[in-house]
Amino acid sequence: MSPRVGLDINMLLQNAAELADSHGLDHVTLAMLANKLGIRSPSIYNHVKGLDDLRNKLAIYGLKELTDVITHAAFGRAKDDAVYAIGEAYVTFARNHPGLYEATLRAPDPGDKEYQQMSSKLIDLVVRVINAYGLEDDEVLHAVRGFRSILHGFASIEQKGGFGLPLDLDVTLHFIINTFLLGIQAIKESTN
Repeated sequence: MSPRVGLDINMLLQNAAELADSHGLDHVTLAMLANKLGIRSPSIYNHVKGLDDLRNKLAIYGLKELTDVITHAAFGRAKDDAVYAIGEAYVTFARNHPGLYEATLRAPDPGDKEYQQMSSKLIDLVVRVINAYGLEDDEVLHAVRGFRSILHGFASIEQKGGFGLPLDLDVTLHFIINTFLLGIQAIKESTN
């Protein structure tokens, strides 16, 4: 069976992402995707091997989208301005694309070079920003891990409705990022 004219993997992934965002990643099925596209389920197999392959490709697609958003946010900025911009962009992406964001968190096949390359591209961007603080070798990677943990933790708690107090979430996010940056400054000062 030949692929439907006009249907490509990018269109398939865009529609799968929309379904994941509106229904949750675990509720996306090939039948649901076929229905959304107005095609028969077997047509999807021209582009993916099955549901696991779709989710893997969706993870790569999500990482690319997240990397693009963060790259755009950090462009022309440095140090604190770049860190705040990345943090805001990351959390906004998770807010706007909860299902696609969840897809990016799935553990891929360790041999999946495309996923590893996209993941590395995102990490390299954040490493370049954190490098501006002059931390020593592994400290940069620890800081990047810490920053990701902060952003993911915040986004996850927010998505689950875990912030029950009537405080502005964006103010909380800025407070947390500021605390992170003060910690980097303290580490740098302690090594001088």
